[in-house]
Amino acid sequence: MIKLLRYDGDGFCLYAKRLERGRFVWPGAREGVVHLTPAQLAMLLEGIDWRSPQRTWQPQRVG
Repeated sequence: MIKLLRYDGDGFCLYAKRLERGRFVWPGAREGVVHLTPAQLAMLLEGIDWRSPQRTWQPQRVG
């Protein structure tokens, strides 16, 4: 389970997410702080390994 605390300028929001399978790939912390880009955060919350993302589905045809 991952919990995310976000300040939006008016107050704090708490988000929680649990994966049904697998685990979250968490980046290393420097001096107790983790810095994530918006893309890394999105992949982290979807359970995607952001270090080497793999496309799992490709359309077979267009149109």
